[in-house]
Amino acid sequence: MELRQKLILASGSPRRLDLLKQVGIEPARLMPMDLDETPKKSEHPRSLARRLSTDKAKAAYGEIHRDPAWNGSYIVAADTVVAVGRRILPKAEYLEEASSALHLLSGRSHWVFTGVCLITPGGTVRQRIVETKVRFKRLSGLDVESYLASDQWRGKAGGYAVQGIAGCFVQKLVGSYTNVVGLPLFETLQMLSGEGFAVQSGWTEG
Repeated sequence: MELRQKLILASGSPRRLDLLKQVGIEPARLMPMDLDETPKKSEHPRSLARRLSTDKAKAAYGEIHRDPAWNGSYIVAADTVVAVGRRILPKAEYLEEASSALHLLSGRSHWVFTGVCLITPGGTVRQRIVETKVRFKRLSGLDVESYLASDQWRGKAGGYAVQGIAGCFVQKLVGSYTNVVGLPLFETLQMLSGEGFAVQSGWTEG
């Protein structure tokens, strides 16, 4: 079994990096791909997550596959989309976006879709879409105001980070918790293992 396999994470997300490290996988390289993430007209949230994760993985593969230093690398990319029905909530960059999202999510259920795309050293593309249903409690004005002041919403799909303060807003969660954080670990490791990546090789060090 090869012990020095290289994994490239086509993301700059600290949360995805932390999740991989949690299961003993240390990416050899981080390659955030700067792509236009604007949904297409009438695009379903699930389709958006699939398209963006695939585009990011392929963009990273296009940059490294001719470089001998990265021969034999696995590439993992992911994209997380939060939606109420078919309405896609943006990755909040402005206070108004986060406030609008929180008021929309208050007291109701929403869906979190994460697309995961794996490209193997041989160029094989594998994809998974993972869905989690999340229900928020009814948020008070103080809840929203205080959360916005925390700044934990910035850059987060749906205007919240479940692994932070917003975890106390979650009344019910059906499905993968790590999916809501940004990378469904069970499915990601299942894909890697199925394509010959030694997912347990770093466990003795952790």
